[in-house]
Amino acid sequence: MAIPTPAHPQPAVPYGTPDAPRIAVRGEARLDVDPDIARIGITVQARGRDRHTALDDLTRRNAAALDLVKSYGRAVERLDTGAFSVTPEQTRHGRGERVRTYHGTVHLTAELNDFTALGELTTRLADLELTRVDGPWWALRPDSPAHREARRRAVHEAVQRAREYAEALGTTLAALVELADIGAEGPQAYPPPSGRMRSMAYAATAEETAPAPLDLEPQRQEVHAQVNARFTLVPPRL
Repeated sequence: MAIPTPAHPQPAVPYGTPDAPRIAVRGEARLDVDPDIARIGITVQARGRDRHTALDDLTRRNAAALDLVKSYGRAVERLDTGAFSVTPEQTRHGRGERVRTYHGTVHLTAELNDFTALGELTTRLADLELTRVDGPWWALRPDSPAHREARRRAVHEAVQRAREYAEALGTTLAALVELADIGAEGPQAYPPPSGRMRSMAYAATAEETAPAPLDLEPQRQEVHAQVNARFTLVPPRL
């Protein structure tokens, strides 16, 4: 049998001993909090009998949508342009590759932190020509204090649970051996939509009045944290 030396220390025992019994517990916390941001998807479309007409109309409508979103200033934290496409539609009958019309599409994503502005912006966007609005998708920021609070509560629960087990044995905790974060996640960045906010595709006329802002109720977000903790106990008298 090898004798431990400073150069070859005895490996750590992965379990407790009679002189240093171990206890393993799990701590969990779930918080229900208001969202920080909301995201909406904007789809701008155009069509024309020739490619130039479709592109010109798409460029004009895309610029109108971008200008409208940007007019809300600091309420908009992020604005991204996604996929862009111009697709020819061929005639169903007849010989040859004859193009009937061209379809143009641009996808935008906007992220807002002001939910009052969100309701107004969505209705104004949906009122634009051949423009569709999807969402909103509610979320927390990655650095939201809610994540930190959930982790803190999970650790406190693990310590409290370990103390209760120790008290049941008539002893106390001696030291913390290990604390493992096995999950501290909030909602997905882009949760699946529960339904389309409003989708419209029509040509607005001068006689039409501006639509009333939508009254949107933010969806509460669940934050979950979970830890595993191991402690040593003062040897109990059994």
